[in-house]
Amino acid sequence: MPQIHRFSFTYSSETLTTLFKFCSATTLAPHNLHISSSSSSSSSSSSSSLPFSHRSLKRSTDSSKRRGDLSIKPNLKRLTARIVELTRRKQLRQVLEEVEIAKERYGELNTIVMNAVMEACVHCGDVDSAVRIFREMSQSCGVDDATFGTLLKVIRRILHGNCGFLCILFSTLFSFYQCSRLLELNLLIHFSLTCLWYSAGDLRRANGLLARYSFVLHEGGSLIIVYNLLMKGYINVGSPNGAFDVHEEIRRQGLRPDRLTYNTLLSACVMSGKMDAAMQFLAEMKDEAQKANAHDLFPDAITYTTLLKGFGHAKDLPSVEKIMMEMKSSHDLLIDRIAYTSMIDALLNCGSVKGALCIFGEILKKSGSNPDLRPKPHLYLSMMRAFASKGDYNIVKKLHFRMWLDTAGVITTSAQAEADELLMEAAMNCGQVEVALKILSLVVSKWERIPCTTRGSMAAVRLEVLSGRTNSMLSPYLLPQVSLGNSIEDIMLPIEEARPLQSKLKLEKVVMRFYWDDVVPVIDDWGNCVGVVHREDCRELNATISSIMRAPFPCVTLSATIGQVIDLLLEKRYKMIIVVKPSNLFEAGFASCLRAVGIFSSKQLNNLTSFPSSGQKPFACRMLT
Repeated sequence: MPQIHRFSFTYSSETLTTLFKFCSATTLAPHNLHISSSSSSSSSSSSSSLPFSHRSLKRSTDSSKRRGDLSIKPNLKRLTARIVELTRRKQLRQVLEEVEIAKERYGELNTIVMNAVMEACVHCGDVDSAVRIFREMSQSCGVDDATFGTLLKVIRRILHGNCGFLCILFSTLFSFYQCSRLLELNLLIHFSLTCLWYSAGDLRRANGLLARYSFVLHEGGSLIIVYNLLMKGYINVGSPNGAFDVHEEIRRQGLRPDRLTYNTLLSACVMSGKMDAAMQFLAEMKDEAQKANAHDLFPDAITYTTLLKGFGHAKDLPSVEKIMMEMKSSHDLLIDRIAYTSMIDALLNCGSVKGALCIFGEILKKSGSNPDLRPKPHLYLSMMRAFASKGDYNIVKKLHFRMWLDTAGVITTSAQAEADELLMEAAMNCGQVEVALKILSLVVSKWERIPCTTRGSMAAVRLEVLSGRTNSMLSPYLLPQVSLGNSIEDIMLPIEEARPLQSKLKLEKVVMRFYWDDVVPVIDDWGNCVGVVHREDCRELNATISSIMRAPFPCVTLSATIGQVIDLLLEKRYKMIIVVKPSNLFEAGFASCLRAVGIFSSKQLNNLTSFPSSGQKPFACRMLT
């Protein structure tokens, strides 16, 4: 499910045109683009140690003289550190002011400093300034691979995953290959764009990119990396069998698989349930490592944790114990906290609670000398779930107490709530109903609500039935008009009735719309939904709808059930979910390729709910959170 961005990036209508003009200009005349090498960047930043601070910088009346004096080589490391610190605080205006003062004092700044400024613009959401800095760098100090990496972030934020537009834009960037100096930059752009498409599941464009620019990868000697990405892409879209076909292609190409190749193949085997094939790949991995005497090809912790996950899901306890024995007998293998956690999860999935408890005790014992092995809250909750089901209230109580003292990291509110609910469940399964009722009253008063889809809510309902109380401590909402198993199409509001706004409109023309509606969908000229606008984002009347909308937007297909959509609204706290119909089966992962047919909002859900009356039989229950 697409996630909503925390803030909207601001950019003018000329930003995309500027990017295209720059790419076209550099394509026709690649020698005009100054690419700075790492040596020149480092040499320009290593010199006399002049202290830098905002107070000590003064405007020089003879700046031209300083620019002409080549003997002055200022140390700009403190300036770069200052920019990084201001970036963390999101003080972009302060960054730009101090950079202008530094330019007047030192003259032209180097690529490292300007890369930090460009990163600050991206981090603070000012796309226009980022593009302006990029254009200035191409005409002065030059750009390097870090600059292009930041440019990729800018374009990705602007286009919100519109890969069709990205393909057109980056086809001009790839024409830089006419200049032999830009081979590494082509590899950077290729890998970044390929990762973007693979992670989003657009394997059709990813394969086309691989076929079109494979000569760049052959010359760079990095073709195996892209094949690994391709296998990962098939796994991400739920087609693990495609990874096996890519492995056959690797063999036909005569390439040598690396450790990441085998680890990705093992992930595909786990997803498809082919654990026999996984063991064959593990044996092949060891044989190849021994033949080539390649230490970097032997199995690592990721290899074994992937196998533990697969055998745990298959509930194959002997295989899990065999993998664990092999891990502990390997002297070169570092068993970290993630590996120990994978052991315990696999043992719990196989029903070996005692074995999991032994490994848990081993972690606690070793964490005394190695704090990096201290368990995370996830591990405590996994152990508490297992013992709560068995009704072992004493162990769950001890784990609940020790989690606050011995755990590593932050204990989130959801983890705290689940720990309290598991303690209540353990007391109930142990037969201590009165103790469980006291814990339930504390949970209700402490957390105020229990989502009805969680394990704790089911335990609370069972507890109230066992107690025989007539007055419930819970206050459920009822949905008597709908059936949660039906399609969302039955109750959604058609997109035409939702009156979506055009993305090109100015806020001042439609500002009164947000007096009535908290959130409004946004469409483009072709009628495709491109985002949603929230009332709290409407701060500037001169802004366009496209600049304040949130994209990508949360969406579900017509096949989603009413219960699934309601759970999504309550869990993610969305105010509106767009119901879409994919226009292309191969591009169903992108919001830009989905045709909106309706909406379902939290306001509609509130209109469907009603409080239970005396004698009314509940039809469906959902706790509004």
